Amino acid sequence: MKRKVLSMVLAASMLAAALVGCGGSDAAPAATEPAAEAPAAEEEAPAADAEAPAADAEAPAADAAAPTGNKVGVSMPTKDLQRWNQDGANMQAELEAAGYEVDLQYASNQEETQVSQIENMINGGCSVLVIAAIEANSLSTVLEKAKSAGIPVIAYDRLIMNTDAINYYATFDNYKVGVTQAQYIIDTLDLDNVDGPFNMEVTAGDPGDNNAPFFYNGAMDTLQPYIDAGKIVIPSGQVDFATVGTPKWATETAQSRMENILSSNYADGTKLDICLCSNDSTSLGVQNALAANYTGDYPIVTGQDCDIANVKNMLDGKQSMSVFKDTRTLASQVVKMVGQILSGEEVEVNDTTTYDNGTGVIPSFLCEPVFADANNYKELLIDSGYYTEADLQ
Repeated sequence: MKRKVLSMVLAASMLAAALVGCGGSDAAPAATEPAAEAPAAEEEAPAADAEAPAADAEAPAADAAAPTGNKVGVSMPTKDLQRWNQDGANMQAELEAAGYEVDLQYASNQEETQVSQIENMINGGCSVLVIAAIEANSLSTVLEKAKSAGIPVIAYDRLIMNTDAINYYATFDNYKVGVTQAQYIIDTLDLDNVDGPFNMEVTAGDPGDNNAPFFYNGAMDTLQPYIDAGKIVIPSGQVDFATVGTPKWATETAQSRMENILSSNYADGTKLDICLCSNDSTSLGVQNALAANYTGDYPIVTGQDCDIANVKNMLDGKQSMSVFKDTRTLASQVVKMVGQILSGEEVEVNDTTTYDNGTGVIPSFLCEPVFADANNYKELLIDSGYYTEADLQ
């Protein structure tokens, strides 16, 4: 009997040792120096563990053990906008070149479709999920399943809100996108040296996209001193984000709203000097409205993403600039982060203070945006291989 008990104890000890030997190392994000103008990162990123993050200034923890397998699920919102096609294609190409199997899905801007696709990725054996959410608050339930399965999640370009299942966030410096648009307006109109006033109308992004307020705030914070000084006025009085936001970033919605603004405030010949548009799809709507309803001197029109149609319009004088976010840079960074997660290495981030998703600050990597216009588009877009000359014909 004693011999039998001793054998059982020895077996249990061997099993425990084997289980310990299977564990991976903690994957804590390592903070680097922030990009220019980006919020300063903490000296060190928080240590990773398996607990849900507290809702304070500390970044949430990553899973303790590196996941196994090499299948990566990539969830994109829609094929309707050119940029998401490019994001998905760039990431798939780089992930596959690095030796990973990729499950890339587009959700047609339907939240329930995205939830279903992510659930299939979880059940289909994906070891990491990369998700550009359609709506920031729509994924909590399905991502709880990812967390329970030990699958790390990278929020891609759009922060996913109110879930502690998000391990990392990769995006551009979204506040600086708005700052860049505003600074272009300031420089073009020489607002530091002229009195104005200049008339401006604002078209912001999707209220369901966490990035949209960053774009809006970056621009409006930068322009506010000129508004306060009376150099910029907004004849429609439509200023607050809730009023100027454009659900789903829809071109048609932006066009309809601008048509109403033009008929109510500019039909008497009042000059419109500035159309501050957060991205290229809303900018196209504003340009369509201007073409049909405005006969005065053409205003400054901003945008973001350098979509082909918008670059063509820049060359035709219908759009002044577009913030260029090279999706190849972002895709490369995400592929790097995926590799670091799967190998149990520290994950590179450069911001651990800015992006709180309601459960804690998410360790983030912010890429740097720049602007393109008719003067520099060739260097940024053609010479870099992002587009060919034929694409813009």
